[in-house]
Amino acid sequence: MTKQIPKSLEWVGSSKKDLLAMPESVIDLVGYALHLAQNGHKHEQAKVLQGFGSAGVLEVVENDDGGTYRAVYTVRFKNAVYVLHCFQKKSRKGISTPKHEMDVVMARLKLAKEHSEGTAK
Repeated sequence: MTKQIPKSLEWVGSSKKDLLAMPESVIDLVGYALHLAQNGHKHEQAKVLQGFGSAGVLEVVENDDGGTYRAVYTVRFKNAVYVLHCFQKKSRKGISTPKHEMDVVMARLKLAKEHSEGTAK
């Protein structure tokens, strides 16, 4: 049995800074989920983010006393796990991800694709 080499971890935009501003319990959970993703596994709290056509874009949702926090990442590319967006969901309307946040994820997914393909500017 060959040991899988972990994928590298790439942070897109302000995702790392945004994650580090979250409560420690959220940082720990997201960090562990990303570690699992780098090694080809999926955290039990990671779910496919709807609207991206495949299981390649996932989100981890964690509740803390301060609210609900989300981290979105993609395992779609061979060379790395890309952290696309980390944010606190402030909307009280339903459980869906707000359009503004989805727009950020979409734009950063495009940047991750360009980086992965070596075409980033």
